[in-house]
Amino acid sequence: MTIKSTAGRRPPPAADNAGTEAAARVADVLLLFTGGPRYLGVSAISRELGLSKAVVYRILQSLVSRDVLATDDGVSGYRLGAAAAALGASALRRFDARTVATPVLRRLRDETRETTTLSGLVGDERVYLDQFESPREIKMTVELGRRFPLHAGSSGKVILAFLPEERRETLLHRPLDSLTDNTITDEVTLRAALAEATREGVAVSLGERQAGAGSVAAPLFGPGGEVHGSISICGPQYRFTPEVIEHYRALIRAAAEEIRTDWSWLRARPGQD
Repeated sequence: MTIKSTAGRRPPPAADNAGTEAAARVADVLLLFTGGPRYLGVSAISRELGLSKAVVYRILQSLVSRDVLATDDGVSGYRLGAAAAALGASALRRFDARTVATPVLRRLRDETRETTTLSGLVGDERVYLDQFESPREIKMTVELGRRFPLHAGSSGKVILAFLPEERRETLLHRPLDSLTDNTITDEVTLRAALAEATREGVAVSLGERQAGAGSVAAPLFGPGGEVHGSISICGPQYRFTPEVIEHYRALIRAAAEEIRTDWSWLRARPGQD
């Protein structure tokens, strides 16, 4: 049996700012395609973002004209196009923590025999960038590239805990969506969990983002101390006993520190600005 990731989240509302409103609307439309169905229509986008159908249609047509979005014969709706795929590939090349994290996470997977993951901070949410699956028959796997809210699950919570205070406060004052029965949606309880993550350098989740899943995560910091993402050990919740969690705390902290010592992936490559 494999535990699959299924939860998503609608993007945060665009800032109502005269200078950036148009660009924010376009960005919000594109972000819907990273966390929803493959095809989206005008009506669905209009409802989700609270925009008029006329505005949505104009945005879609502009993106189609630049190959960022595309349509297919016989299918109602729009999908990501070739230009979007090229942008995604370019972003991964520039944000390639995977090069440094791969041997560490693979070794951690072999040691724990649980799935290990790498997450990156993208806007006000996070995405799984890579995973190394457990060799066990009953295991957890995650969906790469899908956005998740920071308050749900250990990988998100540990990023949220180390964000700059002003940014963290902004996120804490937004509605906290429930992804499972165990998702922390109470601000006071979440603040306590974040304070613990800050003290320990590790966050723990037992079914908060994915029902039946357990995980332990640590933050990944850049050279200036800024948080860029997180790594985790995850698996079926029943295997995450208090003794196992305590052992994984030490392992994940050490792994994050090992990755932190080589942040060459953050530096501009030759020929790049």
